[in-house]
Amino acid sequence: MWSYIVRKLVYNVPVYLGIILLTMAALRVRDPVAGYLGKNATQEQIDRLTQDMGLDRPFYEQYGKFLWQIVRLDFSEESWAQRGRTVKQILIDAIPPSMSITVPSVVASAFIALVVSLISAYFRGRLIDRTLVFFAVLGMSISYLVYIIFGQFFGAFLPLHQQWEFTPFAIQGYEAWTSWSHLSVLGLNIPYPNGIKFENWIEYCMLPVIIGVIVAMGYDTRFYRAVMVEESNKDYIVTAMAKGASKPKIMFVHMLKNAMIPIITRIMATLPFLITGSILLEMYFNIPGMGRELITALIANDFPVIQAFVSVLALLFILSIILTDVLYALVDPRVRLS
Repeated sequence: MWSYIVRKLVYNVPVYLGIILLTMAALRVRDPVAGYLGKNATQEQIDRLTQDMGLDRPFYEQYGKFLWQIVRLDFSEESWAQRGRTVKQILIDAIPPSMSITVPSVVASAFIALVVSLISAYFRGRLIDRTLVFFAVLGMSISYLVYIIFGQFFGAFLPLHQQWEFTPFAIQGYEAWTSWSHLSVLGLNIPYPNGIKFENWIEYCMLPVIIGVIVAMGYDTRFYRAVMVEESNKDYIVTAMAKGASKPKIMFVHMLKNAMIPIITRIMATLPFLITGSILLEMYFNIPGMGRELITALIANDFPVIQAFVSVLALLFILSIILTDVLYALVDPRVRLS
């Protein structure tokens, strides 16, 4: 298995190098310094910032320098839009808020959708199946923005809340619900939580998590149900039923195990977004996560932040694909890593 992982990593090195090459080339189609400084910037200001950022050097030299920074995990360049903060500081500060909403959303939506899809497939064609499918389609048909608007209204603006002098959810902002320390490993400062305040998480993160679960659950339920229904028509299911195996045992033991490949694919596809966050939720609820920071950087033409964020996102996608292949082999003995 380890040899397979190493081999896949080596095979994906050219892919990653190509992504970085295309990203850097795309960011330089027009002058990033002129785009950041705006129309009123003087040529002297443009030349000075261009020289300070090393953008006056040959492209291959800039490319090699950035690759070396990635190898050393050295994102020490200063943000253009957030003076006094390095790209590394922005990354470290943005990851915990993003994971505060994405990790609970993905775990809860995957678990609930899997349970609901199993129940729906078990009672296939009956009233309970039609009802569950109806609500799944309804959940996925309503726009994200509608959930956000109604969530903010019912979460904060109902008159009943004013009578109680109690606001269940904050409609904007974020207050850290964990305190962090840093552990030095091989020269890297790795953050880890050393204190938890669940009341802060409930106030600032629960409403975005609920919205994320509702939206994702509709898509996941439809997908998982389709997988279960397709699996139920295969020959080994017919054979098991002919041998007298009970329907619950067939579905929850044999069929679920063999249906794990597409389910794992679906779940692992969301893995990079655990770090990069949910852009809409972070923007509307003003949560300082990776998604909001990336959009802010794009609006401000914050060249160093955009370049670093894209490189991190590409690396996460490559690692998630490799991890998906490994999980295939772990859950299904028929899959061989070669």
